[in-house]
Amino acid sequence: MGKVTGFLEFERQEEGYAPVAERLKTWKEFVIGLDEPKAKIQGARCMDCGTPFCNNGCPVNNVIPDWNDLVYRGDWKNAIEVLHSTNNFPEFTGRICPAPCEAACTLNVNGDAVGIKSLEHAIVDRAWAEGWIQPQPAKAKTGKKVAVVGSGPAGLAAAQQLARAGHEVTVFEKNHRVGGLLRYGIPDFKFEKSHIDRRVEQMKAEGVVFRTGVLVGALPKGSKVTNDAKETVSAEQLQAEFDAVILAGGAEQSRDLPVPGRDLDGVHFAMEFLPQQNKVVAGDKVKGQIRADGKHVIVIGGGDTGSDCVGTSNRHGAASVTQFELMPMPPEQEDRPMTWPYWPTKLRTSSSHEEGCVREFAIATKEFVGAKGKLTGLKTVNVQWQGGKMVEVPGSEKEWKADLVLLAMGFTNPVASVLEAFGVAKDARGNAAATTEAAGGYRTSVAKVFAAGDMRRGQSLVVWAIREGRQCARAVDEFLTGSSLLPR
Repeated sequence: MGKVTGFLEFERQEEGYAPVAERLKTWKEFVIGLDEPKAKIQGARCMDCGTPFCNNGCPVNNVIPDWNDLVYRGDWKNAIEVLHSTNNFPEFTGRICPAPCEAACTLNVNGDAVGIKSLEHAIVDRAWAEGWIQPQPAKAKTGKKVAVVGSGPAGLAAAQQLARAGHEVTVFEKNHRVGGLLRYGIPDFKFEKSHIDRRVEQMKAEGVVFRTGVLVGALPKGSKVTNDAKETVSAEQLQAEFDAVILAGGAEQSRDLPVPGRDLDGVHFAMEFLPQQNKVVAGDKVKGQIRADGKHVIVIGGGDTGSDCVGTSNRHGAASVTQFELMPMPPEQEDRPMTWPYWPTKLRTSSSHEEGCVREFAIATKEFVGAKGKLTGLKTVNVQWQGGKMVEVPGSEKEWKADLVLLAMGFTNPVASVLEAFGVAKDARGNAAATTEAAGGYRTSVAKVFAAGDMRRGQSLVVWAIREGRQCARAVDEFLTGSSLLPR
């Protein structure tokens, strides 16, 4: 694969970033992709390793060595064909996937992995620019109707696969625009929403019908989940009108922090803060937008959602941004012989961190403090982990100034009311109980109701959502017709 001695001759080629001062003024993407010469060098580095661990490191099992080789040889058109054979939306993953494939790359044992994600990004962007990505409508219709609840990556992948198999597919989305957490959870500076829009147009041309602003079931009173619905449909309606239903909503139930002062004005979930800004960028009107302008912002949670809050706060013009992480600071370099080819624990510094952020590790929030109902600060204590248990460090108490606190501690489960509306059995974590076994895979406890993505596996990566959407589509196709030519 690639050039036989390429991995010995060439260094890893990195994508570039626009300067911090420049990118903080805009909500546009700022990653500078590889040009053709750099992409060719990157592809040349893919060694003939015999067992391509990258394929299994990738949840959708991308055929990575093949398209690395095709880019090296300048055959970009066949590269996008290979890429699309396993992944409906490589422009999504090429931008926001953390690239477990690179952690599994054989070169990563004792060197720098092939920049697989940057090549994926380059291939699909070239394909769109050249007009190679076109609708692929089914040659024949089956007469079967499928409802997909949720228009995130799992729902979109399932819908596209089923439409191409000849089924009539309708996607139901409670919000004003299609995309789920891709649309409302990820800031535009990481992922511009035009990437979703052009895929939606492709899917419409393939026969998929999108019904936005439609809530299936009901949300609990006082729910903080983003919801623009002007119309509701019942689970019974979908079960009566469609031959199969796929539940593919996101894990939108944010993990809360029930400490004294939680009800103060100024303490919000990240998923209240981020969707509002995405709506503003899209030109939608937002009443009472949560803004960070001139405020001392503390983000509680050290993952990707927390990083997105950091980047958004800096673009608002926050006076300061601090991020708390409950766990101790991980090592800057992983122990590769111990972790390869698995995803390693190591310190990860995002582009948002580089734009300005103080990071605090092994710290727990004890109380939010305020005056006249408004947040003014919070109290913390440092912690240690002993025998798997968290222990507070005596004398480490501290009070911090804060005008805005954003809770970004992950998500516990999908919205329970949707599963309850269908009467679907749940697992111990509150997700839809459904296995991924080939026989009857993705089926829930309710006849002709399937579940995929976050709805089935809980909070996860976009690449896992695409995988599950594709596999669920095959399971539904087999259920409806007795067999399927769709890939697993």
